[in-house]
Amino acid sequence: MSEQVGGIAGVVVLAAGAGTRMKSQTSKLLHQVAGRSMLSYAISAADALTPQNLVVVVGHQREQVEQHLSEIAPHVVTALQENQNGTGDAVRCGLAPLGDLQGEVVVTYGDVPLLTGETLIDLVRAHREHGDAVTLLTAELDDPHGYGRIVRDADGDQVAAIVEQKDCTPEQTEITEINAGIYVFSADVLRAGLASLTTDNAQGELYLTDVVKFARGQGLAVHSMVTADRWQTEGVNDRVQLAAMNREYNRRLIEKAQRAGVTVLDPATTWLHDTVDLGSDVTLLPGTSIEGATSVASGATIGPDTTLIDAEVGEGAKVIRSHVELAVIGAGASVGPFANLRPGTQLAPAVKVGAFVETKNVRVGEGAKLPHHVYAGDATIGARTTIGAGVVFDNNDGFAKQSATVGADAFVGAQSVLVAPVELADGAHVASGSVVTDAVGTGELAVARGKQRNIPGYVEDRRAGEAPIIEGASE
Repeated sequence: MSEQVGGIAGVVVLAAGAGTRMKSQTSKLLHQVAGRSMLSYAISAADALTPQNLVVVVGHQREQVEQHLSEIAPHVVTALQENQNGTGDAVRCGLAPLGDLQGEVVVTYGDVPLLTGETLIDLVRAHREHGDAVTLLTAELDDPHGYGRIVRDADGDQVAAIVEQKDCTPEQTEITEINAGIYVFSADVLRAGLASLTTDNAQGELYLTDVVKFARGQGLAVHSMVTADRWQTEGVNDRVQLAAMNREYNRRLIEKAQRAGVTVLDPATTWLHDTVDLGSDVTLLPGTSIEGATSVASGATIGPDTTLIDAEVGEGAKVIRSHVELAVIGAGASVGPFANLRPGTQLAPAVKVGAFVETKNVRVGEGAKLPHHVYAGDATIGARTTIGAGVVFDNNDGFAKQSATVGADAFVGAQSVLVAPVELADGAHVASGSVVTDAVGTGELAVARGKQRNIPGYVEDRRAGEAPIIEGASE
């Protein structure tokens, strides 16, 4: 990792574009890569420089962008670009709130999510080593179409100009070194260069790239730093590119996890957010998505076909074909298949939650079992208690949620309903098929169902005139 550099006067992040190719009512900058907005990556990279000033230039859907920035980066200053008149105009708007800034200014974009702080640090270091007026990030691409081309001096050392795609001559279109749009400027050169810009180009816009030509015309040094990682220069303009960016970043996250001791059986069907924390010897099976602030401890197995969102999974636990959100799963616990652990679920170690079980706002004690077809909401279940198949915790009286408590070493028989508020003491038992509305004491058996009675001749009476029922016969 690159060492930090200090003394950066300002960073300007360009985020004012309309993003029309996304065809979305959500700002392009707020679309996500690995669970985070693209703009958040730009802010993280800029923050690595510890700049004195960090400005985001906003324009299209500015209300959304400013609201998001207030949540993720309240230290950021925003500047408004009223009319989309090119990158030069956008940077001029970004400098406006900074006054007579002196020193170095870094310019970057809000839609280049794989750009890292380390790369910006290296770019600033190269700027200082060369004594440049301008230093820019470039990349070599097999297909450079759509990008500005880097035109170098005859000796190939310095950058003479950047020519946009629409302004390229046939010879210049063959150049494969492209401009990433990420720069370090000396502030005074940037201000003077911006003042010199005109719209005399194919797009009729103020090109920031023309500041490079201005600097060279003043006899000043302009160098580039070529990155070997082309993805750090890739922007996102539509949903096809967004999907490609997600795939590439996910590939990197999975490779990082694998090298840290995580087994990923099928990387192609496993998805991670960059905020997850995976311990060593975790196993991720196909069809698994781990999102948000999820942590999975050593030795746990997740999947197949499982989603974890903001969840905590303990050592050696297993979660199979289940959905888990804002829930805690203790060490050695077993969940699934087809379980739905909703927010507020807390499973102690060695708990078993089986097939087709749904939980919400429930605490389950160590070693307890909910083997199958159970709904448990707004409840506390004690250690080593067994909740039989088909049991329902009836937690809603039609007006408000109520809670139920089942003590340790208790047993609730199949197809029973616990009508909250209700409390079952330690060691209490409930007979299958009961509807329990009152407390059950320690060691007591609750039987809350109608007494069985058999009615002779019932079937024959209802089937008068039909063929007689012959014992042992079947259709």
